[in-house]
Amino acid sequence: MSKNVTGPEIAELIQLIGKLPGLGPRSARRAALHLLQKKDQLMRPLAKAMTEAAEKIVECSNCGNIDTISPCAICQDERRDKSMICLVETVGDLWALERAEVIKGQYHVLGGTLSPLDGVGPDDLNLTTLVERANGDEISEILIALNATVEGQSTAHYITDLLEDANVKISRLAHGVPVGGELDYLDEGTLAAAIKSRKQL
Repeated sequence: MSKNVTGPEIAELIQLIGKLPGLGPRSARRAALHLLQKKDQLMRPLAKAMTEAAEKIVECSNCGNIDTISPCAICQDERRDKSMICLVETVGDLWALERAEVIKGQYHVLGGTLSPLDGVGPDDLNLTTLVERANGDEISEILIALNATVEGQSTAHYITDLLEDANVKISRLAHGVPVGGELDYLDEGTLAAAIKSRKQL
């Protein structure tokens, strides 16, 4: 945006908003303008909430989730199945599974996937704590719920080998035809995964 149109403070606001995922320069300008026009109703409360979050949010020392306490509320929840860990790539994936209310156990956030081209190796992921937890007395199953990408698949294979000596069952999410999906609209990779993961009736 031209410096003649806005002052440096507004330009910086637009630039920072533009760094959020899914927002380009035009969306960032619209969002900034909306915030500026709703200063008292939206902008100030948002700034306060963001400041408090920045000060209070911590990473769970046990699973890698983010919360205001460590261990996080999920790890401390006694109603959870302590024998099962669901392994996810990011906190966003954890939140998605929690919204679906399908996981009754605990979680472990890797913080990414192996990607040699991007310089991400085993030391860059939250693997040490995972191995410690897998070798604990309580854990009997680890569900690998990583994305069905090349990096996700290679990371899943690496973790399976890494936990070979742990006395735990290792399972993976099924990949294939989604509920309500029509075969004619699915890509070849999804169809191949569905055939490979077929089950006897």
